[in-house]
Amino acid sequence: MIAIEGVSRTFAGRRGGPPVQALQDLSLTVADGETVAVVGPSGCGKTTLLELICGLQRPDSGVVRSDPAALMPQRDLLLPWLSALDNATLALRVQRVARQQAREQALPWLERFGLSGFEQTPPYELSAGMRQRVAFLRTLLAGKPVLALDEPFAALDAITRAEMQGWLAAVLASEPRTVVLVTHDVEEAVLLGDRVVVFSPRPGRVVADLRVAMQRPRSRTDAAVVALRARALAALGVSA
Repeated sequence: MIAIEGVSRTFAGRRGGPPVQALQDLSLTVADGETVAVVGPSGCGKTTLLELICGLQRPDSGVVRSDPAALMPQRDLLLPWLSALDNATLALRVQRVARQQAREQALPWLERFGLSGFEQTPPYELSAGMRQRVAFLRTLLAGKPVLALDEPFAALDAITRAEMQGWLAAVLASEPRTVVLVTHDVEEAVLLGDRVVVFSPRPGRVVADLRVAMQRPRSRTDAAVVALRARALAALGVSA
């Protein structure tokens, strides 16, 4: 599904400063239907990786091969003048699906996502968790086999974040996709990923690739989860 081979990416420095190398000689593969969670320090090229996978950037060197991918950015970016339903259908509308047809396609999904009764609600009247569900549905309805999720729950409080982690795991179990999930939360990576890939400080490269051999749902208090979290933190150079 995704093959990244020897990829490097450098950006021009700001205000005449030196160039910034985000990624250096990065190689990574993601299998069909696999969820790979990527963790690493701030500024190590994780978002750049997702944009390369989605074709929003090109590498300076190396090769990126991926099936078509849809990006869910950190912020939900819902349009305030549209309802929850019409925000969810934006990807379909971009594909020139007629408005009524797009709404009919999205309506059953809103019910599955726990948003029944909120179809006509504007974003500012939705809770943070509901907004993220709408944003994820918009990404899912793009119809791409690969989902690139950039810190989807970073702005949520701890309780809502835990609820959304369980919700996302259930959605992916019922609607499998190939997923690359970027997160700063190592525990979240272990709870959701089939693998946890640890990046070095900038320029980003893979320093650990940890397989998560546990069935879902996973408990954050499970000894195997705690142990794998400690291994990932050690790869980041952080004490558990």
